[in-house]
Amino acid sequence: MATATDTRLLGKSIKRREDPRFITGRGSYTDDLKLPGMTYAAFVRSPHAHAKIGKIDLTQAKAHPGVVAIFTGKDLTGVNSLPCGWLLPELKVPPHPPLAVDTARYVGDPVAVVIAETQDAALDAAEKVKVDWNVRPAVTATAKAAEKGASQIHEVAPANVAFKWQIGDAAAVDAAFKTAAVTVKKHIVNQRLVANAMEPRACVARFDAATGDLTLWVTSQNPHVHRLLMTAFVLGIPEHKVRVIAPDVGGGFGSKIFLYNEETVCSWATRQIKRPIRWTSTRREAFQTDAHGRDHVTDAELALSRDGKILGLRVKTIANLGAYLSTFAPAVPTYLYGTLLNGVYEMGAIHCDVTGVFTNTTPVDAYRGAGRPEAAYLVERMIEVAAVALKMDVAEIRKKNFIPKFEHGYQTKVALTYDSGNYAAAFDKLLGMLDYRKIREEQAAARKQGKLIGVGFSTYIEACSIAPSKVVGSLGAQAGLYESGIVRVHPTGKITVFTGSHSHGQGHETTFSQLVADELGVPMEDVEIVHGDTGAIAFGMGTYGSRSASVGGTAIHMSIHKIKEKGKKIAAHLLEASPGDMEYVNGQFQVKGFPGKAVPFGQVALTAYVPHNYPEGLEPGLEETSFYDPSNFCFPFGAHACVVEVDRDTGHVKLLRYVAVDDVGNVINPMIVDGMVHGGIAQGVGQALWEGAVYEDDGQLVTGTMMDYALPKADMLPMYETERTVTPTPVNPLGIKGAGETGTIAATPAVVNAVVDALRPLGVDHIETMPLTPERVWKTIKAAKAGR
Repeated sequence: MATATDTRLLGKSIKRREDPRFITGRGSYTDDLKLPGMTYAAFVRSPHAHAKIGKIDLTQAKAHPGVVAIFTGKDLTGVNSLPCGWLLPELKVPPHPPLAVDTARYVGDPVAVVIAETQDAALDAAEKVKVDWNVRPAVTATAKAAEKGASQIHEVAPANVAFKWQIGDAAAVDAAFKTAAVTVKKHIVNQRLVANAMEPRACVARFDAATGDLTLWVTSQNPHVHRLLMTAFVLGIPEHKVRVIAPDVGGGFGSKIFLYNEETVCSWATRQIKRPIRWTSTRREAFQTDAHGRDHVTDAELALSRDGKILGLRVKTIANLGAYLSTFAPAVPTYLYGTLLNGVYEMGAIHCDVTGVFTNTTPVDAYRGAGRPEAAYLVERMIEVAAVALKMDVAEIRKKNFIPKFEHGYQTKVALTYDSGNYAAAFDKLLGMLDYRKIREEQAAARKQGKLIGVGFSTYIEACSIAPSKVVGSLGAQAGLYESGIVRVHPTGKITVFTGSHSHGQGHETTFSQLVADELGVPMEDVEIVHGDTGAIAFGMGTYGSRSASVGGTAIHMSIHKIKEKGKKIAAHLLEASPGDMEYVNGQFQVKGFPGKAVPFGQVALTAYVPHNYPEGLEPGLEETSFYDPSNFCFPFGAHACVVEVDRDTGHVKLLRYVAVDDVGNVINPMIVDGMVHGGIAQGVGQALWEGAVYEDDGQLVTGTMMDYALPKADMLPMYETERTVTPTPVNPLGIKGAGETGTIAATPAVVNAVVDALRPLGVDHIETMPLTPERVWKTIKAAKAGR
């Protein structure tokens, strides 16, 4: 029977419970699954970015040994297009067939699937499928997609425009610019990125002809959403006849939120051949078909008073959506971007205009941060440019414009109401860690020696726990954004928690166990966390947008509260006391003021299932379910700084220091949060200095392998210096804001600002396009010297 513990667990750095199985190779991933009669799928993909599909000759492929079946788009009768899950007003939604039927619209667009007895047989046969291609002109450049003469990609979207969206007060911004003492304007390119999760996407689909049930194992961040989209919108299968399981998943970064062609086709095909089908992406396929991120081209203008106060911000952005609308693509460059342009600053007025365009490239959707990094990068670059124009210190201009400390809401100029914030405190702590005055003195001394040393800042804000469902529904979301949590107490007092959140690296098995063990005063070993299986858990929305602890954790907290309230009734009956006189302390139900008159948690649990001496009219059992729909977003924030040295002869950037102060509200497990921040910083630095998806004009992905797409390596990064401030959110009872994306949002502008600061003695105040590779930086230095 479970024993109580009087040790508080919240706020302690407890090692991750899930790690032993991962580091010893005992994780259970989709590709590990072995089923009797397994077959293997290989997709035939378009080698062209834009081409009409003529005859598809399957003769040689069908004759290949081991081939079980081959299907093309025309075979998928009764199968609908992949849906878009966020519908803006007047959004142009083109058909997105799981297998292209008439036209391929990006390199990698699947046109057929080969199913065979072995993976090798499927791959070999796929190469024998002959397709007559009528190649058409392609458009890949974001800024050129809507230009006159650009190749038309979809009939429903004239000029390749998917939507036009705006937020803010254009008239107020115009007025601000008329009265401004100083204005600055810059062209900013936020380049395209590829998520590159460690585990590639995979699925196994199995149809049981006896029961009519379909089971899909898939690398998903949100299995219930996968099931809903596939059954209700695409395949037309009754939802209760489909079970989706997301086992251990090796990272996602947003790229595994979405419903993709491959799991949809395999789920359909297994019903045709009556055998299980496995598909696992190759790394080259992942580059071509996993949803990409970012890809904005922006013109931004900032208006300021003579003393440096921000009067107005005007933003005009073209957002590349790729060839089709991915599941939540329209939300990212609109409501997750434009609404964050207030940053952590008081601004007189803001207006943001976004045009979403189609191109002959891989679809674009959420990638770690999803709109928030793009907004933070723009605001933080413009702040630095403004400081230069005003001849102000970059720290001083930030301090002058910070929103003052608040605890219960701040209304921005772009619709959102921030929950709580103390931005100056985080920045002051950062300056102290950095020893700002000293670092500037050292920079000045180094510059006298000819060294290019730069110091860059980023003071950011993030929106997490997107909600409430009613509000996001009015903005176009086609799903709720709540979370579910079931707490089941077994007769022996052991506990199983079923959460709608999904863990793919976040450490839920540890943090959620900490939460439950802390609140119930039981050992963590007595708590089991179950997730990722629609057959076992209540409908949940999954994990993305740094929502697991704040939304999923709160749902669990609500169920724990219900468990305690029912337990009080049971314990009161056993003690012949009133339920109103009971309290729960250190793992036991006790009469207030009389700790000796108590019933242990385990005894109450056993009584609930063996109700011989039990309150009249109270249901047996001890299990509670909660659905939590937040009343508002949560808004983590922080301040990051980077110190770099630039080699003036090669353009190479060396990171000397990286310092971060984040405020994510209350923290369950500091070690896990530190890990999230560290990983996020690495990805943010990667965007600033190395990463970037590049297409040729004909639509070929030039950076389509690890040889060509530069990911950060451990020896490229310094040791991070990290701290936190704590500003609890009033939105949820746990006071948790969210931590998963903070580093990614903050790091990119901090690094770029540092590089530009290093080059400032040469007359450089801006570099339009990332990544800041040695070549790009060297060319910038060369151009600056030539312009002197």
